[in-house]
Amino acid sequence: MKIFDLLLMSMSNLWKRKLRTVLTVLGVVIGITSIVVMVALGNGLKESMLENYQNYSSMTQIRVSSGGYYYASSSSDGQSEEKKLDDAFVNEMLATEHVEQVYPHLTFDVIAKAGRYMSWISLTGMTQEELLGLNLELAQGSYPDSQTELKFLYGHNVPINFYDEKTGSSPYWEKNEAPNIDLMNDAIFYIFDTDAYWGSRGGGSPEDGTPVKAPKKYIIEAAGVTKGELGDWTNYSQDVMCDIDALKAQLKHIFKKKAIPGQPTRKNGKPYNELFYSEVIVQVDDMENVLPLTQMLQDMGYNAYSSAEWIQQEMDSMNTIQAVLGAIGAVAMLVAAISITNTMMMSIYERTKEIGVMKVLGCDIHNIQALFLMEAGFIGFIGGVVGVGFSYLLSIGINSLVASSEVGANMGVAGSICRIPLWLSPLAVLFAIVIGMVAGFIPSLRAMRLSPLAAIRNE
Repeated sequence: MKIFDLLLMSMSNLWKRKLRTVLTVLGVVIGITSIVVMVALGNGLKESMLENYQNYSSMTQIRVSSGGYYYASSSSDGQSEEKKLDDAFVNEMLATEHVEQVYPHLTFDVIAKAGRYMSWISLTGMTQEELLGLNLELAQGSYPDSQTELKFLYGHNVPINFYDEKTGSSPYWEKNEAPNIDLMNDAIFYIFDTDAYWGSRGGGSPEDGTPVKAPKKYIIEAAGVTKGELGDWTNYSQDVMCDIDALKAQLKHIFKKKAIPGQPTRKNGKPYNELFYSEVIVQVDDMENVLPLTQMLQDMGYNAYSSAEWIQQEMDSMNTIQAVLGAIGAVAMLVAAISITNTMMMSIYERTKEIGVMKVLGCDIHNIQALFLMEAGFIGFIGGVVGVGFSYLLSIGINSLVASSEVGANMGVAGSICRIPLWLSPLAVLFAIVIGMVAGFIPSLRAMRLSPLAAIRNE
């Protein structure tokens, strides 16, 4: 018997018993809908979590510090070795496999004064490539230019931390008022030698009490300000950024041959000729290579940290939740499979004489088995297709409900909470077909093994 004939007979037999077929298909629909929606919920939670993490840090970046502020001591065979973050380290990392880019950071703390307000500010020097790669939207000005003198790119929340120098009160934190500071146009004075500043105000040198001369103040021009309202927290909204080479040149000019605060010195107390970086960002080509490179840097004696490690732990937890949700849906599918088995057994009992006639006429027993397997598969196919359709409708309803309530915000979910991946729909239909055929396998064996004469005599 041809496959096409078997298909026509299968559909015809199912159509003759419409009510039973519809009820059995309904069980498959409920099972497939449960599985797809449960898996989609787990997938949506996982993807939302990843999107939230991506808003704060890159999952393919490693942040490397040296253990101290600019360098660390590590012991090897009893010998102490300084691990410095310098240009040699940057070049070494650039030559390392799976490393796409290396961004050195130089941070330096200064005191800023604007009229009667002052603030403690941490400057971050970056390369031009990294600065432009931040893709920050600017409200005013432009990015600092490496070809010009030192200029600052301000985050829009920088004024928040300015306080009244005389009273010590903060307009923003105490009154929720913006300090009267225009970052682009006001003359803001910067004090780089903070030790000398506090020494001149504290009555003298802590060593011998001799008077300390007040350090020089510098007016640094603003390059630009990021876009945003005061109090809106985004990446870099409180940062003050500048070109790293311009910052190096400024520090060397201010301190000349003196030791720069925070920088290491030689054993005789004299400063090194080069400045060491406070942090280096290593950009890796793929997330799967982040953890091995992080471990390599840690073995070298550096403090290496990446988001990948704890994100992977979170992903494992989310995968477990997704598996549990899928298992809950599978229970409904198990009930549907039992229903299919019952339907096919009842069909065999009702069609015993028909099966006997087919065998007497010489129909191959494997064709008889295929006929019942196809009927079971059709039930699974129809239930799978309809179930996937209901899953999309239910997913839209769940997402609309979450979007119109505070549930998503309370759960930290951005966008849709129920997301059906493209691969899930065809896989769900295929799964329904397979489950249907598996459920129909034992009944088909019984049909195949029926004695022709006994089947014909059956009333």
